[in-house]
Amino acid sequence: MSKHLFTTDFEINASKKMLYPYLHSASGLSQWMADDVTIDEDKVFNFIWDDEDHRARLVAHRTNNYVKFEFVPENDEDAEDPAYFELRLDMNELTQSVFIKITDYSEMDDTDELHDLWSGLVDNLKETVGG
Repeated sequence: MSKHLFTTDFEINASKKMLYPYLHSASGLSQWMADDVTIDEDKVFNFIWDDEDHRARLVAHRTNNYVKFEFVPENDEDAEDPAYFELRLDMNELTQSVFIKITDYSEMDDTDELHDLWSGLVDNLKETVGG
C-alpha cells in the first residue's frame, strides 16, 4: 500500500524549551499523543492506541527543535519505505509565536481525517502545557 505525506502546523502558546520534553520522552508523549507510550531497553518507543502497539525508533532529534520517529517495519515493503512522523518546533521571530509543524508519512490518505486527528492531539498538548 502506498504512503502519503501530510504536513500541517498549529500555533501553540508555550516556549520551545517547555514543549520539547512532551515531544521527546515517553512520559511526555503519553500525556497527549497516545493512550500510553513506553520505551524498551533497545530504545524502541511503543505507542499504544486503542490497545494496539505501534513500535517506533527516535531516528533524529535536536534539543528544543524537533523529533522524528520512524515506525519499525512489519514487512519488506515497510522496510524499504518506512512510515514516520516528525514534530518540529518553529518560532516566528517577528511575533515570537511558537508553531508545532507536523509531518506524517503513513498509509492514511484522508487529509481531512489526518488534520482532525492531529488537531485533536495538539489540543491535548495545549491543554497539558496550558498553551
